[in-house]
Amino acid sequence: IRGGTRDPTPGRDLSDVERKPAAVQSLDGGEQGVSDFQNLMRDQVRNILLVSSLYESFIMAEDGQLDELILTKFLDLNLSRAPNIVRVSQGSEALALARSERPFDLIITSTRVGDMHALELARAVKAADLDIPVVLLAYDTQELNQFMSRNDTSDLERIYVWQGDARILLALVKSVEDKLNVERDTELGVPLFLVVEDNVRYYSSFLPVIYSEVMKLSQSVCAEGLNLMQMLLLMRARPKILLCTNFEEAWDYFSRYTDNVLGVISDIEFPMEGEMEAIAGIRLAEKMREVRPDIAIALQSGDPNNEVLARRLGAGFLQKGSPMLLRQLREYLTEHLFFGDFVFRLPGGDEVDRAEDLRGLVQKLKSVPAESISFHAGRNDFSSWLRARAEFGLAGALRPRRLEDYPSVEVLRADLVSSIDETRRARDRSAVADFDADIFEGKEGIVRIGGGSLGGKGRGLAFATRLLDHFRMRHRFPGVRVSVPPAVILGTEVFLEFLEENDLRAFALESEDDEALVDRFLKARFPDTALEPLAVFLEQTRHPLAVRSSSLLEDSPYQPFAGIFDTLMLPNDHPDPRVRSEQLIAAIKRVYASTFSVASKAFLAATPYRLEEEAMAVIIQKMVGSTHGDLFYPTLAGVARSYNFYPTPPATFEDGITAAALGLGRTVVEGEPSFRFCPAYPNHNLEFSTVEEMVQNTQREFWALQLGDGLGGADWREEGRMVRVPVSEAEKAGVLHWLGSTYSPENNAVYDGVSRSGVRLVTLAPILKHGLFPLADILDALLEIGASGTRSPVEIEFAVNLSTPPGEPKEFGFLQLRPLAGIRELDAVEIEAEDRADALCDSPSVLGNGRVGEVYDVVMVDRKTYHRSQAVEAARAVARFNRTLVAEARPYLLIGVGRWGSTHPWLGIPVKWDEIAGARAIVEAGFADFKVTPSQGTHFFQNLASFNIGYFTVNQDAGEGFVDWDWLEGQPAVEEVGPVRHLRFEEPIEVVMNGKSHQGVIRKPRAR
Repeated sequence: IRGGTRDPTPGRDLSDVERKPAAVQSLDGGEQGVSDFQNLMRDQVRNILLVSSLYESFIMAEDGQLDELILTKFLDLNLSRAPNIVRVSQGSEALALARSERPFDLIITSTRVGDMHALELARAVKAADLDIPVVLLAYDTQELNQFMSRNDTSDLERIYVWQGDARILLALVKSVEDKLNVERDTELGVPLFLVVEDNVRYYSSFLPVIYSEVMKLSQSVCAEGLNLMQMLLLMRARPKILLCTNFEEAWDYFSRYTDNVLGVISDIEFPMEGEMEAIAGIRLAEKMREVRPDIAIALQSGDPNNEVLARRLGAGFLQKGSPMLLRQLREYLTEHLFFGDFVFRLPGGDEVDRAEDLRGLVQKLKSVPAESISFHAGRNDFSSWLRARAEFGLAGALRPRRLEDYPSVEVLRADLVSSIDETRRARDRSAVADFDADIFEGKEGIVRIGGGSLGGKGRGLAFATRLLDHFRMRHRFPGVRVSVPPAVILGTEVFLEFLEENDLRAFALESEDDEALVDRFLKARFPDTALEPLAVFLEQTRHPLAVRSSSLLEDSPYQPFAGIFDTLMLPNDHPDPRVRSEQLIAAIKRVYASTFSVASKAFLAATPYRLEEEAMAVIIQKMVGSTHGDLFYPTLAGVARSYNFYPTPPATFEDGITAAALGLGRTVVEGEPSFRFCPAYPNHNLEFSTVEEMVQNTQREFWALQLGDGLGGADWREEGRMVRVPVSEAEKAGVLHWLGSTYSPENNAVYDGVSRSGVRLVTLAPILKHGLFPLADILDALLEIGASGTRSPVEIEFAVNLSTPPGEPKEFGFLQLRPLAGIRELDAVEIEAEDRADALCDSPSVLGNGRVGEVYDVVMVDRKTYHRSQAVEAARAVARFNRTLVAEARPYLLIGVGRWGSTHPWLGIPVKWDEIAGARAIVEAGFADFKVTPSQGTHFFQNLASFNIGYFTVNQDAGEGFVDWDWLEGQPAVEEVGPVRHLRFEEPIEVVMNGKSHQGVIRKPRAR
């Protein structure tokens, strides 16, 4: 031991440890020497070149998941150091690095890599004779399908698709390693499995499952080893998995390694002799059985009729379309196929104290004798110990410092404490740490309870935290604390444990009754493993909490699942801690139940994913805001986007857009009246052209959280806590002076501020025009760094608290970050003159791109007969027609007045997303007295963008497009319910959208 650090060398590759002769049992029952096993898995992926955006690499490598995989999978199972990952953003950078002397064993690339696409990169690597496999990891199935259909992908080693499960990286690397080592390792008796599947999405889904089960097998085998070395050596002998995508490849592998094949998992339909063959899997199984009658085979198919063919062969059968496919696969595999302490010493060597970690080091430094600090500082022991613990930045900063640089040891002590403590806190903020009851403070950062993924929102929060530190945003605005509010995240393993312990999965997958679903979940037992950490968390947290969903797929760039799952707000103020705990657990269970709600199932039905693939993490986060009487709310909250679909001069598309409102952000995301502005031009009025429009459409109420004892226990419901409050209450609390203006009826004018009498309006003028708070500057900076980090437009959610105690900074809470769906490189569709010749609808404000045909049905809310009092009735009728048309697999055109999806009936029709999910194009037409402006911050809008649903905005009375209402009214209806009519035509309606100019036309059916 020297200066508290221990030898031998930490981080040393176990393969370098001297080995003594020993005999271990080989898998085929014979004796085999250790030297033979040392040669297994000789070719390993040690250095990976990742070609992706910063956001994509963060998802895979920096939210804690990859660290866990390295420690528990890579290191243990491979008997080797963990692979190093180097990330670049451009294909040209990747080629330059690959050509350098630095060796890379694998290149993982996303579809588009800045200056080239993945195929160009793979061909360039091959042309340079670099002999490095290039694997494509795609993030968008639609884009991937188009990519594969247009290109020869043979230069790629393999193609995978990211589906939210971090284990895909493990499977990807292992698959490459298995292919590299199979020839040599099988000669020593290592077995293998063949997996035959040509569908990228399917094998990307179940390969991680297969590898997980194989690792469990390896761990159970290695547990029989007599010592650590034997166990480590046995781990090298795990079965190989070889993925094949056609008949010939599968038969070639089987022929070469016949005696080593333990089993085969095969699709039934896949390519054979260059063509798709409906029963290729049957023919392959028959041919294999002729050579190896005893070989275990499981066949998969989307056609249930193929089960008969599988059973005739004595093979297992897995139904591809089943929501239980992955579970069945696990069951089939299981049943049928198989680093110390810093020791403080005095100059004479006596130990005076010790520290286990950075937190302990900071605490001990405050109290140990000055002689000990002088002793270790003179030997650079602090920097050496920190370097051994991978704190390279801090170690490098401390090492040049000398004892003589300080006027006294106490000054040195204070410098060490502040330097180490700040580094520790920055690390805790930027990394997701596992919850530790002994050290949890709950003041900043994100911690995790339970294993598994953080989910989409959780990853977004962790990435947002990293961005703030990386770009030094925390202290950029004097007097303002810009931060991600502290949060605890329950990993997806807690969710899975909850389902399994209570046998809930099958019931939840089949349930079509949300009330019964919630009731069953509330009565179910919550996992004990998470109860104690949550109790500790509540002991230290007496602040209102947001309990938010964070599913695997949530906030993905292409299916954001916006507003599909639940978010609940807890006052967390009951005097009895048991009641507070019951309320928190009930809220978590409600979020879990929302995974299987009717709305989530309807949303998933329109995606390429299965509900069984989904898993739910839960974020428990400190709310931003202040208490005003018996209410809690932020000064303002909202949503900002770095891309504005509908800019007005001088703003451009890239200048972004923000929607903000007084109180909780629910006002914005649900499409209620809010105030919109461009962060680059905060004084530019986007929404109101006249004083009358401003007065008529300003925010009248805001959302707040009701405090007080209220209801407790498992029967507590959030609905009674979230309350609408008149804006006048914010004025009484002294909040409105930050946001308000005053309308004078006598002068018919609007004046900034609320110092004079008149009608109060929420205009944000004191902030945006008079600079009381740098809101626009903060948003502009965050959108810029977000877009830089994700290499795509982004959307953020935020909340601001200006009612902080005197002397304390104002709060800007960075609540959420997601890549912005629907912004891609577009091959713009030109709108021809003939398209406009007989138009049903023409709009200068359209979201979407392309031509849509095969639409024969229209569901319309008649502008002439509809009255705002019929909003709820109209929403129910639309939902009914939607159910019928979805069941008949008939996409339709939806036309209505006001904002679709607004929860404010006066603004539009309050449908939920699942109630219009079958629409292929949607038209929003303005009222005669109200101009419709697309509410870009709503959950509804996010889902429209993600699915590329045509979204037409028409304000006919303002000369902004038109709908031919007279023609529509003249068409016979299949059925009418109040002001809602269902029309059907013999010829299709064609929708034409130009995604660059944001213009669009809907053509009437053409006469035969």
